[in-house]
Amino acid sequence: MPRAVVLAYHNVGVRCLKVLLARGVEVALVLTHEDNPSECIWFDSVAATAADYGIPTLTPADPNTPELVQRIRALAPDFLFSFYYRQMLKAELLAIPARGALNMHGSLLPRYRGRVPVNWAIIHGERETGATLHYMTVKPDAGDIVAQTAVPILPDDTAREVFDKVTLAAELTLHRVLPDLIAGTAPRIVQDLSQGGYFSGRKPADGRIDWQWPAGRIHDLVRAVAPPYPGAFTAIAGQPARILRTRVLEAATPVATAVLEAADERLLAGCGGGGALQILALEVTGEIVRSAAQLSERLGPGPWRLGDPEP
Repeated sequence: MPRAVVLAYHNVGVRCLKVLLARGVEVALVLTHEDNPSECIWFDSVAATAADYGIPTLTPADPNTPELVQRIRALAPDFLFSFYYRQMLKAELLAIPARGALNMHGSLLPRYRGRVPVNWAIIHGERETGATLHYMTVKPDAGDIVAQTAVPILPDDTAREVFDKVTLAAELTLHRVLPDLIAGTAPRIVQDLSQGGYFSGRKPADGRIDWQWPAGRIHDLVRAVAPPYPGAFTAIAGQPARILRTRVLEAATPVATAVLEAADERLLAGCGGGGALQILALEVTGEIVRSAAQLSERLGPGPWRLGDPEP
């Protein structure tokens, strides 16, 4: 029976840990993260899953300490797996497993290497993404590819919806290739790193809407950061607001000043870069609004100016 040490977090971590156990891998130790109380925890718990199976679990601030490296080395793992673990692993740790250290990444490598790949793919209007199992090197997301599975991104999919697809893609990828990994016959495909780039993490402040963008670009931002992520934000008639759900309408003439208008109870926004959006849900003054009548109750009759006031 092959032995593994697993570093994991989030839904991908839970599902891939379960794949290893279902395929007969001995998981000797799980490393995961303490949940951050300031973060919206909408995903499943790797720690709880490991406890359910009686697997020893640690939540170190740094997995690369000499003490922890020595503990993992003493376990003599065949494999080290990283499933949405958020800390970088150094060379000494990566060198321990006899048969390799592998990571599951939430994109079709070599595209969208780095942080929050699902959100970045949606922001850039991609129509496909997926999950890739690859060998780890000190340089992140750069090692040889073992297997990957693609999933579609539909035009109105939110990041949560795409992440759910990527989670399933990760589970399918690992389940499919794990027997070959154990047998030593899995492929190793060298990445052409010129075909993709690195992306950094995102902050809530990156969700600010620029109403001079085209409607499609604003729509992609809205769905990429929709709850449970922090959301795309703006001002409506001077009041702070979050735009939660949109739909791109037929081409419209660019407008000099973006405004939100009522049309048969629909909320329509013309965009400076061309096109128009139907605003299907927004949050203003702490309440969810889905119709022009609801918005009028809170902000008075429209049309309502969008964006921060001119300096």
